[in-house]
Amino acid sequence: MGKYLLGLDNGGTMTKAALYDLNGKEIAVSSRKTEMYQPAPGFTERDCEEMWAANVGAIRAVLEQSGISGEEVLGVAATGHGNGMYLMGYDGRAPYNGMISTDSRGKQYAIDWMKDGTFEKILPKTMQSVWAGQPTTLLRWFMDNRPDVLENTQWIFMCKDYIRYKLTGEAYGEIADMSGSSLMNVRDVCYDKDLLADMGLESIYDKLPPLKYSGEICGYITEDVAGLTGLKAGTPVAGGCMDIHASAMAVGITDEEKMCVVAGTWSINEYISKKPVVDKDLFMTSIYTMPGYWMILEGSPTSASNLEWFLAEILKDVNLGDKDIYEYSNKCVDGIGDQDCGVVFLPFLFGSNVNINAKGAFIGLQSWHTRENLLRAVYEGIVFCHKYHIEKLLKFRDQPKMIRMAGGVAKSEIWVQMFADILQVPIEVARSQELGALGSAICAGIATGTFDSFQSASESMVDIMYTAEPNPEKFAEYDKKYARYKKVIEALDPIWDEY
Repeated sequence: MGKYLLGLDNGGTMTKAALYDLNGKEIAVSSRKTEMYQPAPGFTERDCEEMWAANVGAIRAVLEQSGISGEEVLGVAATGHGNGMYLMGYDGRAPYNGMISTDSRGKQYAIDWMKDGTFEKILPKTMQSVWAGQPTTLLRWFMDNRPDVLENTQWIFMCKDYIRYKLTGEAYGEIADMSGSSLMNVRDVCYDKDLLADMGLESIYDKLPPLKYSGEICGYITEDVAGLTGLKAGTPVAGGCMDIHASAMAVGITDEEKMCVVAGTWSINEYISKKPVVDKDLFMTSIYTMPGYWMILEGSPTSASNLEWFLAEILKDVNLGDKDIYEYSNKCVDGIGDQDCGVVFLPFLFGSNVNINAKGAFIGLQSWHTRENLLRAVYEGIVFCHKYHIEKLLKFRDQPKMIRMAGGVAKSEIWVQMFADILQVPIEVARSQELGALGSAICAGIATGTFDSFQSASESMVDIMYTAEPNPEKFAEYDKKYARYKKVIEALDPIWDEY
């Protein structure tokens, strides 16, 4: 009888299940799309039951596709997008839709906390910035606008903690994920009533679930879930972690030399350290899955989600025939080449890493520009935004010897090469394309004792497919474009507060 680990990955719009053997080979993968709802400007939500049904369907599908029985699965773990918020009611149902991390209804609270000194007061404990999509700002919005929802809430979960509760019936908050939410005192690894009170959130203290680590068992598959999915009742379910931690683990970030870039819905740029970094200009320091390490991160919702918008809105009328939309866009970008056409794209459609009110924009358009020119500008603008984040990280560490890449962008060799040329650092791409699921499967391997450490699990399960080497001859041209990108941001800064 074989031995396998099952990982679940719940992103902003996709749910995936992937089954791995103990050498990291992907046996089967299944995905389900979940609808994102925008009932009001700035609201980005999903139906929790739809997300749960997507997990159930994906789990059942990977077992059926692989021909592997639930009894052969040693353990299960989930990852999910960080921040946002998922509520569980006393009746076992969500009293409100789940909220994705791009939700900005709580933006004004973040602005106020930056202005009134709250941010600087809480920073030594939270070790991260304040921004609209955090559960802290969302909770304040509910207190002021929908207090009835909170009255009916028993537990406040992160995305994957909600899924784990549905799998096991047991409520836990996993430490790595919670450490990136500002709901937790990261410095002391605990919940903190005084910290919550500083944000006006002391009333929700008892709704925060008990804390567990990524590699700890946090319950077992219930009989009901076994019937729905084909898993064996009693299968251990690990704590799992946030997608940024899972992706880093799945590309082998187990030492301080490497850096990880996750280019998906969010621009995530991160490295691990044995010492935390606390700085008002740094986006986030959180607790890593590996004991004794912190994750130092710069990020914003400014990455490939901008391309998704462009493909859905600007290219929606293009007749592709049998061509894949991503293959088409890659060929367009490659065909245009990297010569300077004068167009700058600011990838701020879903949020910004500069002014909190900054908006997405194309600058420099002229009548001769084509959709292909705009598409090239989107690719470049997203990489420039990653570079902007990485330059912040390099204030705290040396230039990395290499960058391991994860996220949807890693599927495009043209785009990966663009990252290498703009950053002038070798980019390594892992063979597994489902890094969130693989990272969570590694957590399941730790919790079940299949591996004795995250390092040994990484050595067994992570495989690098290829390396994109930087072309030094392209540095000058891209550096000129990047300088213009930064000048445009600086010039527009006074305008955004008028929106």
